[in-house]
Amino acid sequence: MAGRAAEPEVIWARPERTGRGPKPAYSRDDIVAAAVRIADEDGIDALSMRRLAAVVGCGTMSLYNYVPRKEDLYELMVDAVSGEYDLPDPSGGPPAAGGTPSGDWRADMLEMGRRARAILHRHPWVIRLMTTGYAFGPNALRFLEHCLACLDGLDLPGGTKLELIATVNGTVMTIVANELALAERARGLPWSEEQEQAVRTAYLTRRLAGGAYPRLAAVLGEGGVERLDPDEIFERTLGRALDSFVRG
Repeated sequence: MAGRAAEPEVIWARPERTGRGPKPAYSRDDIVAAAVRIADEDGIDALSMRRLAAVVGCGTMSLYNYVPRKEDLYELMVDAVSGEYDLPDPSGGPPAAGGTPSGDWRADMLEMGRRARAILHRHPWVIRLMTTGYAFGPNALRFLEHCLACLDGLDLPGGTKLELIATVNGTVMTIVANELALAERARGLPWSEEQEQAVRTAYLTRRLAGGAYPRLAAVLGEGGVERLDPDEIFERTLGRALDSFVRG
């Protein structure tokens, strides 16, 4: 007889622990916090259930009483990190440091983008794990509710507002992924980043002077071949993404 097919489930609807016996010395939150520490220190590829169990101080199989699949662990980790936005809880409770929307939707969404950028730099592995499927955790729901509150004054359909939020998230992740890649490359150079930039700028200037790339030469010639400030690039790029939703 064929085995019964697995049924889908949401980790948030699952009891924290399914095993029997005395209450253990650790919780699901402890497990997730340990997993986040491992990923922060050594990268997501270094995270295994065996290593996680050793850090928590339990048997590997015991973890599956709390987290049945590694994909569930990833979802829990992403949501735990999302708690760093520190947003108000819509169900009540004391106000969070994240505050409430200011009434200026563009300024509020730029601020959310800045917070997202900071979180991703603290936890670079999130970029590899993030999917739209991880939108059911308490912190993810709080994030969406807050962003929609920020957009209350914007005359757009609800679905378009969700697209705007997704655009902000996607733009921030793309920018941070490039920032992280550049930083990783710079760490591997046998010379200073400034020396590297000077050599590349000189090479590019010589190539452009040959006349083979007249349009590129004209564009870069307007401001010269210079290194742009990453913060300025971030603000300008995200601002343009936001403005695209209010232009006819």
